[in-house]
Parts: sequence; C-alpha cells; structure tokens
Amino acid sequence: MMLHKRNDAAQEVETVIGPSVQVEGDFIAAGDVVVEGVVSGKLFTDKNLRVGQNAKIFANVSAANALVAGEVQGNVKIKEALELTSTARVFGDVKTKIITIAAGAIIHGKCQAGEEKKAKFEKIDDRDKIKKELVDELPLKK
Repeated sequence: MMLHKRNDAAQEVETVIGPSVQVEGDFIAAGDVVVEGVVSGKLFTDKNLRVGQNAKIFANVSAANALVAGEVQGNVKIKEALELTSTARVFGDVKTKIITIAAGAIIHGKCQAGEEKKAKFEKIDDRDKIKKELVDELPLKK
C-alpha cells in the first residue's frame, strides 16, 4: 500500500493531527494526513490518510488510500486501497476499490469494494444468462 512505500523524492510534507489535538469543521488537505487525535466534521485529502490506533474521527472521510487503526464514525470513501488493522473500528458505510481487513477489525455499515461500473455490467449479464438457463431447463407441457 502506498502509505508504507515512499521514496525520498516523492515525499510530501504531511499534516499531522497529534494525540492532544482536536479539529472541528471541514478539514481539507492536498497531501498525506496522519490523525492521532480527534477530528469532527469532514475529512478530505487527495493523497493518503493514516488513522492512528488511539485516534477518533467523527466525520465522513475521503482519501486516495487509507490505513485505519483507530475509530471512524462516518462514511468512508477511498479511491484506491483501504486497510483496516485489527484495532480498526468503522461505524458507517465503506466504499473502495481494494479492501484489506485484519482479524479483529470492526465494520458496522455497508461495505462496497471493487470496480463499480464493471460489477454493474456483470450483474446484468449474469441475471439475463441465469434467467435464460432456467427457462431452458423448465419442462414444457404438451
């Protein structure tokens, strides 16, 4: 995951919300964000989000990639990859392309992972295919 692999040339200044910091309102960032404290409102970043084990987020969250070890109360929308550690607690709906969930992680809400457009087309094709197979298998009365 992008949160763990960084080369020196691509490093950006990270925004760190420390363990003693409380942020209220809409928090919008262009770079990587690390939350170790408390955030209430909305949290958006174009890059990576890391939620520490003791962090609490009472907000809808949006990021490119995220690693969650703490608590999120709100919907989570991640463009690419979401990793939930064994201490993660998410109370809200999750939408991402790739999800990794460690044993012990908690999700209370809907979870949608994968390519949305591709999944919709496959469902329609599969439904029509299954319907045709069922009709073909029905015994015809004469």
